[in-house]
Amino acid sequence: MPDFDEYRPPGSERRYRGGKKKKGNGPRKKRGAGAQDGSREERMAMDFEFANYYGQPVVKAPPWEWPIGVYFWLGGIGGGSALLAAGAQATSNKPLLRATRLTSIIAAGLGSGFLILDLGRPERFYNMFRVFKASSPMNMGSWLLGGFSGAAAVAAASEAAEMTKNVVPLPNVVHRVLHTAAGPAGIVSAVLGGPLAGYTAVLIADTSNPTWNGAKKHLPYVFVASASLASGGTAMITTPFEHAGPARALALTGVAADLAMVRVMEDNMEPEHVKHLKEGKPGKLMKASEYLAIAGGVGTALASVTKSRAVSVFAGGCLAAASLCTRLGVLGGGLESAKDPEATIGPQKRRAEARLRESGLTNSVITTK
Repeated sequence: MPDFDEYRPPGSERRYRGGKKKKGNGPRKKRGAGAQDGSREERMAMDFEFANYYGQPVVKAPPWEWPIGVYFWLGGIGGGSALLAAGAQATSNKPLLRATRLTSIIAAGLGSGFLILDLGRPERFYNMFRVFKASSPMNMGSWLLGGFSGAAAVAAASEAAEMTKNVVPLPNVVHRVLHTAAGPAGIVSAVLGGPLAGYTAVLIADTSNPTWNGAKKHLPYVFVASASLASGGTAMITTPFEHAGPARALALTGVAADLAMVRVMEDNMEPEHVKHLKEGKPGKLMKASEYLAIAGGVGTALASVTKSRAVSVFAGGCLAAASLCTRLGVLGGGLESAKDPEATIGPQKRRAEARLRESGLTNSVITTK
């Protein structure tokens, strides 16, 4: 057999039973010593200077994609349309009432479809209703969506039955029941419509995501304002011009509130947080939202003066698109910030340094002599 000592490094020796030693060029190293002093292994890691979390994300981004942004948008349109419907019901504005009631249930239904699309399997949506947890924005949002959809469906069913009574005749008792139930159902959907339009902002802000959490004080106001201009713009498209005055008023109010609240939100965010709403694709979407909102606002005012149905429809389309851009921009900005370690570490370091200055210390390590 070959002598395996020829594979041993110089200066090593081989010990035999009975205390005998084989002669070598030096004392034998302890087993594993080469791995400890680096003499037998190549270094696998480079020297580094700690500036962030080794360049890796500190928080995990949620597995959300564009369907969630569309769900946010449709929820705002549905909630705002229910509020418009309640006003139309109170003022006996029948054309606006019918358009907004149908819009609210269509938006809620499509929004639920996009939510299920993002979840992947329908049973995941049903599983959200297995518990009732007031401390969970996601669970409360599921129940809010379910309650709103049920009430909006009853109100819309009355309008649908009235529209199709010559095509699909129903017994008179069915019409009477639907007409009687539509009023209270419309009030319930209006009460739930406001929270539905803004709860998604609370949902995403109640996370560790840097940009979303950094905007938590103002993001709900941005979403509600965005829902106002979107629902007003949609009603301007679906309602005859002479009956869409309340929709134009809501749209103009929403435009002013949206432009103001977005600016206030960005001015009060940390630089590392707000940059993800101003750079890349999210930045382009937020800028497009601003331009579309301005165009829609100017068009709405112009339509009110000229009494032009075409201008009103164009302005309404701009407003609805502006709201969609806002939701997708905020969603994308949050997802990008989760990939940026500095978005989490930078503000934390500044807050820690501020606390040290307030306490009169220069560092966080205290030594004693």
